[in-house]
Amino acid sequence: MKFRSRGHEEPEINLIPFIDVLLVVVIFLMLSTTYSKFSELQITLPTAAAQAPPDHPKEVMVAVSVDGRYSINGAAVAGKSVEDVTQALATAATAGKESVVIIHADANAVHQSVVIVMEAASRAGLSQITFATQTGGAPVAR
Repeated sequence: MKFRSRGHEEPEINLIPFIDVLLVVVIFLMLSTTYSKFSELQITLPTAAAQAPPDHPKEVMVAVSVDGRYSINGAAVAGKSVEDVTQALATAATAGKESVVIIHADANAVHQSVVIVMEAASRAGLSQITFATQTGGAPVAR
């Protein structure tokens, strides 16, 4: 008996299932990876290079110390709560809602202290908020 040999067929590699598996692995890695580790960040804030703007009567200067105490236009605020800071901001904003709040926060101040000032400004109806940085010693509003 003589068997005929079939023609030699080239093997074909199908890449679509391979790509599907790789995409599933990538999605799994993206979902299982934690991206934020705030305790591991080593940052130093704030510095900037700019000239000091001229004084404006619409400005309300809010200083935040390392231990969370507040000072508005050089006058110390009695408490540390949002209500205390809101009342002091409303009193100090002589131009009303047109006033600009400039936050002078210490570089080592707690983030929550700055958030309290921002919340108090919002409650007092002051929407223009900016932060001050320093250039070699003198604070500059930015």
